[in-house]
Amino acid sequence: MPIANYTTMISAMKSIGEIEGMLVAHGAKSIMINYKDGQPQSLAFLVNTAHGEVSFLLPANIDRVQAVLAKERPRRRSWDTEVKQRNQEQAMRVGWRIIKDWVRAQCAIIETDMVHIEQVFLPYMKMGDKTLYEAIEEKNFYLTEGKGEKDERD
Repeated sequence: MPIANYTTMISAMKSIGEIEGMLVAHGAKSIMINYKDGQPQSLAFLVNTAHGEVSFLLPANIDRVQAVLAKERPRRRSWDTEVKQRNQEQAMRVGWRIIKDWVRAQCAIIETDMVHIEQVFLPYMKMGDKTLYEAIEEKNFYLTEGKGEKDERD
């Protein structure tokens, strides 16, 4: 089955704008887009919760999207600079569109009052310079202090 939105022509910035609109409608009080080399890499946002302000970071791993697209539709001229640029642009459009769809689904479940916003975005909650997911992955998914430290032999 092909990757979702693989044919989209909707710009990454339009998708990001739609994501911002949904987040604001669900309580985001500030939103920031992080760029690298002029390309959007992640979207950070701040939400007031019952426990105070919580910061989240939604990453867009466009290189991974591009790798999946390349597997699904190999290009004969992948060495061509122009083709690489077009592939990168398409990966950017596809990646951000997928994130937009995911955020839309999360907002739908929030609207039903089945969950709070911090529940669905919990893996992306900022903890210093990492997300919660990155922090517990570093500990091999052990949640108690001192356990799960990476083995020196790894």
